[in-house]
Amino acid sequence: MGTRARKDDHLRIALEQDVSFSETTTGLEALRFVHQALPEMDLEDVDTSATFLGHRLSFPLVIASMTGGTQQAGAVNHALAEAAQAAGIGMGLGSTRAMLEDPSVLETFQVRRTAPDVLLLANLGAVQLNYGYVVDDCQRLVELTGADALYLHLNPLQETLQPEGTTRFADLARRIGAVCAALTVPVIVKEVGGGLSPRTARMLIEAGVAALDVAGAGGTSWSQVEMHRLTSPADREVAAGFRDWGIPTATSIAMVRDVSASIPLVASGGLNTGIDIAKAIALGADVASLATPILRAALESAEALLSKIAVLRRQLAIAMFLTASPDLKALRRAPMVPDRPSRDR
Repeated sequence: MGTRARKDDHLRIALEQDVSFSETTTGLEALRFVHQALPEMDLEDVDTSATFLGHRLSFPLVIASMTGGTQQAGAVNHALAEAAQAAGIGMGLGSTRAMLEDPSVLETFQVRRTAPDVLLLANLGAVQLNYGYVVDDCQRLVELTGADALYLHLNPLQETLQPEGTTRFADLARRIGAVCAALTVPVIVKEVGGGLSPRTARMLIEAGVAALDVAGAGGTSWSQVEMHRLTSPADREVAAGFRDWGIPTATSIAMVRDVSASIPLVASGGLNTGIDIAKAIALGADVASLATPILRAALESAEALLSKIAVLRRQLAIAMFLTASPDLKALRRAPMVPDRPSRDR
């Protein structure tokens, strides 16, 4: 199956099938902010703005990389870009590899005219660097999309389960380092639902990445997405066994932050609300990234998409107010405690 058809499959399955983790959660639900009944500040004074890779965001949100390469995906990308521009947030593009394979799909990724001011991130599977893709290809993706940075995504579990999977991950850190050294824009490396470990984070920091995106477990299980594409009962059984594989998002944020106090960090993987964003910031992330909740809103209508983003920002602002955090710097110091499950859970 070609890249374009596979991306359509992924989008359809993610929206129509149960591709959640069975038992693994993000870990964010196990944390509770210490409520401050006397915040000694006004709600209107809360400053949700963030700076990431030199770009100012109205609040710390980057729309996650999701799609591209087909007519439907192009419409979604342009809707997301328009909303990102209006809201003053960032946006990641889906894997732009399809553009190099088929230049006719270029328009589905070219959203810069729609969103001239947003932080825009191109995207390529890092393992493709072991399958003939070179620095010049990465630079071309950046130039064709007008991106401000490049996401290189790591998805070893997904690749092992795909019939079309590319599983040669040997010597990949060195090749990522070569891209970081040569590219004219920052390089961010992310997982796609398995989380980043301290070992992986150290290797990537040594390779020269500008930022990391933990993309932890607890949201979409990509082993489940691939399982729904498989026809062989044995292959489906193998994929099913990895439904709960990965490092929970909260755990991955904390572990990667322990490795480096300075590397810019994106929190993604199962975040759904502005309160989740606030918890991720308090754990050590600089910005957050959401996919499925925003995609569902985008497919409903432009109004629903803008409303969803506004709800996320408002929830974040209220969480900051209730923790006596006038800005994100203060939110990072806001205390959290373990949350005991209620009887209804």
